[in-house]
Amino acid sequence: MKKIDVNALSKSYPVYYGSHLFSKLIPLIETHNLHKNMFIIVDENVYKLHSEKIDLLISKTSNKVYLYSYNANEFNKSNSQLSDIYSALIENGFGKDTLIIAIGGGITGDIAGYAASTFSRGVQIVHVPTTLLAMVDSSVGGKTGINFESTKNIIGTFYQPEFVLIDTDFLKTLPQDEVVCGFGEILKFSFLVGNNFHKKISKSSGKNFKLYKKELITAIEICVKFKAGVIENDEREESGLRKILNLGHTFAHAIEVERGHTIKHGQAVIIGLSCALHLSNKLGILNSKLLKEYLSTILKLRNQVKLPIFYPVKIYEIMKRDKKTA
Repeated sequence: MKKIDVNALSKSYPVYYGSHLFSKLIPLIETHNLHKNMFIIVDENVYKLHSEKIDLLISKTSNKVYLYSYNANEFNKSNSQLSDIYSALIENGFGKDTLIIAIGGGITGDIAGYAASTFSRGVQIVHVPTTLLAMVDSSVGGKTGINFESTKNIIGTFYQPEFVLIDTDFLKTLPQDEVVCGFGEILKFSFLVGNNFHKKISKSSGKNFKLYKKELITAIEICVKFKAGVIENDEREESGLRKILNLGHTFAHAIEVERGHTIKHGQAVIIGLSCALHLSNKLGILNSKLLKEYLSTILKLRNQVKLPIFYPVKIYEIMKRDKKTA
């Protein structure tokens, strides 16, 4: 088991990563001396695929445990779903001494994180990301949120977890389209990190987007370390540094909303990255040589990402409502 420390201004916490780690969740909770009343929020698809090991984990603790399974999608990343989570917490006797455990992808992490940050004015949370996208990006950094009135993540908080547990075994059941979504975020980091990392990712993109075990751990490590470094210097996007992590996301979020969330976030990020690269080139920020190099990597994904028909004027109007707009 490897570890990366995230030293945010509000809280320092570890990100544990590797394979065969899920069984270590309860021992880690005990090591960190966290609350014993555990409220598990799990994506129902993840539970269907991994119920045996989740149930086994629960059976090995004498602590109070409640399993809240739900359909994780952008439509349910809503105030209504959040209210249902609050109701389940209250009806089952959970209070300030609650530990919320989020098991799922980015949507689950976002809504569970927001619930944790607001219930009883804040309770503990641990993230167990199960998608490639969540492992390399969304589970780290403390951003939480829900969608509201056709605006993505417009309501949310910054709320850091007690720790993050990344078990790459969950990726064995990940559908191909979700693998591509994860590659979208890895691509973003490869553009930001540059150097040899982008070249390695470009080669992997040509191998049907397959990262072998060693490459996968390396990719997670590089992405998380880079993001941790940014967060340590600008946790709440106050200096502007953390905004680099939003590369391609203003376009992506607008495309998602304009298409009524019929396109997955990671796929929208890939399209958004292409838009951002072209814009950066036009503004003189990115030279033409790098533009060509980066776009060549994105083009390797063209058969995996269906480019939707969308309306530029409508997307522009949506972008003006983006939470990052000042």
